[in-house]
Amino acid sequence: MRIQRRRPGGHDITCQQAVGLVTDYLDGALSPAERDKFEAHLAECDACTEHVKQIRVTVAVTGHVAEDDLDPLAREDLMDLYRRWRDDDADGSP
Repeated sequence: MRIQRRRPGGHDITCQQAVGLVTDYLDGALSPAERDKFEAHLAECDACTEHVKQIRVTVAVTGHVAEDDLDPLAREDLMDLYRRWRDDDADGSP
């Protein structure tokens, strides 16, 4: 995904910020102002629009998985994977 920088007008958000807001957006948990910024970004960014579509499809296909539905070891494995992904993303590693 190509990372967009904040535009001089200040109304836009970056791709990295948008990715961090996808779950809250889909859950309807963003404030009206946050939702407007997010949707303005989507209107200008095909990559993030596609990412939101992919997350919607993933949620529809997998349904809702509650924390108690996961084996504790599987949950820990998923959390470790997420932490490594987040740390790699933060330092720019592949």
